[in-house]
Order: sequence, then structure tokens, then C-alpha cells
Amino acid sequence: MQPGPRHSGDMSQDSERERVHPTPVDADGSHGPALDPAARRSRQMYEGLSASAAGLELGISVAIGALFGGWLDGRLGTAPWLLIGFLILGVIAGFRGVLRAVARAERADRAERIRNRRSEGGDRRG
Repeated sequence: MQPGPRHSGDMSQDSERERVHPTPVDADGSHGPALDPAARRSRQMYEGLSASAAGLELGISVAIGALFGGWLDGRLGTAPWLLIGFLILGVIAGFRGVLRAVARAERADRAERIRNRRSEGGDRRG
């Protein structure tokens, strides 16, 4: 009688070896390698473009509010009240976008400072 198969049924021959990640990584990813300077520069450029987009969002929302309010005033004969009302709504919507961009930039700055502290602390330990 022949003994049963000696393998676990996997197709690969290396299935018994445990895979090891090349760098130690915690569940939150806090001990991974530091970003290289090129990646850091591209992240800063993205954040700068995001901030400039907030300014465009402010201008465009005010313009859309004014145009829509002026169009409604022309259709309904209520000049200038709807223009003023939608202009105010456009300003509120635009400032809301700016405040969101500022909060996003503060979060990114805080995360960058934490990453810098961790990478400096990692260099001292080694």
C-alpha cells in the first residue's frame, strides 16, 4: 500500500516557507521607510495645487451664484434681490470650500510633522 501525499495540496513548492516583509511594518504603517525627497516634493506640489483650487472654487461659486441670481431676476422681475441672495449663497459656498482646504492642509502638515518626528526617532535608535 502506498502512503498518502506528502504535500498540502498547494501548487507551489515554496508554500511551506513563511513570507517575510523586507521592512518591518506595524498595523498602522508607522515604521515603514521614510519618503524619499522626490515623493515629498510631489506631495507638497499636490497640496499647493489643492490650495490654489480652493481659490478657484471661491471665485467660481461666487460667479455662478451671481449669474444664476441675475438670470432669475430677469425671468421673474425681482431685480436685484435674487442676484444679491444667490451672490451671498455663492460666497458662503466658496468660503466653505476654502475652509475645507485649510483644514485639509492643516491635517497634511500635522501628518508630515509626525512622520518627520518618527523618522528622526528611528535614526537615533539604530
